[in-house]
Amino acid sequence: MNSVDQLFASDVFNDDVMQQRLPRDTYRLLKKTIDQGKRLDPQVASVVAHAMKEWAIDKGVTHYTHWFQPMTGVTAEKHDAFLTPVDQGKVIQSFSGKELVRGESDASSFPSGGLRSTFEARGYTAWDPTSYAFIKDHVLCIPTAFCSWGGEALDKKTPLLRSMEALSRQAVRVLKLFSRDASRVLPTVGPEQEYFLVDREMYLKRTDLIFTGRTLFGAKPPKGQELDDHYYGAIKPRVQAFMRDLNDELWKLGVLAKTEHNEVAPSQHELAPVFNVVNVAADHNQLTMEIMKKVAEEHGLVCLLAEKPFEGLNGSGKHNNWSMMTDTGYNLLEPGNSPYDSAQFLLFLCAVLRAVDDYQDLLRVSVSSAGNDHRLGANEAPPAIISIFLGTELTDILQAIESGTPYEGHGNEEMTVGVHALPKFPRDNTDRNRTSPFAFTGNKFEFRSLGSSASISDCNTVLNTIVAESLSIYADELEGAKDFQAALHDLIVREIKEHKRIIFNGNGYSQAWVEEARQRGLHNLPSTVDALPSLLDEKNIRLYEKHKIFSSAELHARYEIELEAYNKVLHIEADTMLTMARREIMPSVMRFAGSLAEGAGKIKAYAPSLTCTPQEKLLKKVTELLQEMDSAVDTLQQLISHVPASTVLEQSRYLHDQVIPAMSAVRAPADRLEEICDRSAWPFPTYADLLFDA
Repeated sequence: MNSVDQLFASDVFNDDVMQQRLPRDTYRLLKKTIDQGKRLDPQVASVVAHAMKEWAIDKGVTHYTHWFQPMTGVTAEKHDAFLTPVDQGKVIQSFSGKELVRGESDASSFPSGGLRSTFEARGYTAWDPTSYAFIKDHVLCIPTAFCSWGGEALDKKTPLLRSMEALSRQAVRVLKLFSRDASRVLPTVGPEQEYFLVDREMYLKRTDLIFTGRTLFGAKPPKGQELDDHYYGAIKPRVQAFMRDLNDELWKLGVLAKTEHNEVAPSQHELAPVFNVVNVAADHNQLTMEIMKKVAEEHGLVCLLAEKPFEGLNGSGKHNNWSMMTDTGYNLLEPGNSPYDSAQFLLFLCAVLRAVDDYQDLLRVSVSSAGNDHRLGANEAPPAIISIFLGTELTDILQAIESGTPYEGHGNEEMTVGVHALPKFPRDNTDRNRTSPFAFTGNKFEFRSLGSSASISDCNTVLNTIVAESLSIYADELEGAKDFQAALHDLIVREIKEHKRIIFNGNGYSQAWVEEARQRGLHNLPSTVDALPSLLDEKNIRLYEKHKIFSSAELHARYEIELEAYNKVLHIEADTMLTMARREIMPSVMRFAGSLAEGAGKIKAYAPSLTCTPQEKLLKKVTELLQEMDSAVDTLQQLISHVPASTVLEQSRYLHDQVIPAMSAVRAPADRLEEICDRSAWPFPTYADLLFDA
């Protein structure tokens, strides 16, 4: 295949393939399931399964898997052959509707947060027919949800699908008030993916990269990103070859990979797809991360998805461009072309304002991780304080509506919310604010706080749910109104007044904003340990239970899982740091110090009258730093060996407050030693080697 249109989705059991391979009635019934959420008839499932199997076999496939997203943050799969024994020792290739729709997997080793005992091993996968099956590595992959024997969600897709239904249900209620004929509303997302590429041979010489995905040691190179010459710069041939093969692999799987460019830091890059329905976008983003790593290895590279792989350089995020689309193709966050459309847009805009203001804590929780703690607020990513950027003109319009005064931007028109008085809204004519965590960008909101390795399912589950809650409140109020236009006006004015504190168009990096946010009553949750307890706040449990996204037990489980993951990451990083310090850095530095002493001794023996000031001065500095590092290593070892056997939150707090500073204390002298030791004496590749080779 030479052309992109021939290559695209060639390994996907998509709508075109289904139309070709399914009987007309079967295709029609399956489309109802996909487009309208109708229950799938078992007879239809059997016909679909047979057609799917035949299509896969024609492409050389022998196995299938229910491809799911457990709470590890990566995907999982168990392969089964299309193999059924028959008489006389023979076999046939078969695949039933039951096997398509539901699978059983051993769930005992996946995180459950106490939802089940270890000996309760069963986990069940359920087909998500709205996300097309595809072929990966000669295996038919069927996107599925994953739950326990009792029906509790054990994955990231199940709550995402639940939240999509909740949002659709409430949005349709509101649209009926505007006489819209939509029967479903689908949240859409385009997740931009940032990543680093480093040479594989150098990567394999770095114990920290192998075990943690980021560098735990490393002095700043003479040149970093100061000149901004890497951003949007010419792409190196080796990286271009990687991108070309990556695109081919993603396009085969129907991933709408569109934009690629160099990012700010050396060896940092970005890939951005066209938007898609959120559960499909989540599947595609998981595939993108997996295939990035695979293709990089084929090119002698390693793809780093850690949020902060290099100290002193920009980290990597994942911008989540979120909107809502009706099944009739209308974007609900598109400013209107008429006063009537503008009133509807304004109501949905207010729903987002209310949602983000009322549930800042949940949005912060949704992007929390040990890795992302290094990145948020570091003058390269949004601050941990959640706020919304609307731009000057849209903010001025809201202020005019709130105050009931004319808006000068439209010739002093009165800003009464109704089908006649509200003018057409301007399209995006405001510069982007790169410091905002949640920015309106014309017809969508860009949530910029996600870390590069994160599943987008978490934050979009939150977004869908909290906006559904706003719309539910609005629908309850407006459905019984005698005068819809008057009620709409009063509601919107009230919502602007009550939630305008969440709007901030200024510099999110400034210390002044931290104080202003505090005065506004906004949350400032700088770390994962600060944020995660919010998940179990009573208001948040009520929210999730009301919309049937999570039960209280499921929320408690996720709380435990996230904190346990945080603790395990820090344990691994601390142990890796101790290993590198004791077995790599300190022995190398001791040998270098010995060579300095030996050299000075030889000079003095050869010519006693000569001074050895440079050697002695350097030896003294090396020895002092080595002693400082040795003391810091002992302290870190003591701390990591005495983590309290208490609650998981207390352990997390201990690791955050005690172990992380101790790790910084080990790193500081080590990085200074790297700067003064002989290059040949340093035991592993430096930042200069890693960042400027690929």
